Amino acid sequence: MIKWLPVAALATAVCSLGIWAAEDSSIARMHEEYMQSMAGIKEDMQQGVMNRDPDVAFAAAMLPHHVGAVDMARIELKYGKDPQMLALAEKILAVQDSEIAEIKVWLKLHPGRKQ
Repeated sequence: MIKWLPVAALATAVCSLGIWAAEDSSIARMHEEYMQSMAGIKEDMQQGVMNRDPDVAFAAAMLPHHVGAVDMARIELKYGKDPQMLALAEKILAVQDSEIAEIKVWLKLHPGRKQ
């Protein structure tokens, strides 16, 4: 039995490495999804605030900000584990989705505002 102990330890270590590799792959996917969700948000917000109308500037900048929050909340729900953060992500989805809809409707109702 003593001869098998090193083999068993090695097998356990190899299995653990496989789990770590899977975790590393999951973390890499999570990071990639976060980076994709944030790509362009800053530029879209900056473009929005450049509108000459202050109300349109606000709405046009807030829209990508809220969309980014929703994307990040979905990523949290996919990868997160902490109950408090998962609950916050759910709350963000509920609130931000309705605010996104409100902003889109407002922007459609005010097409005559000049940039």
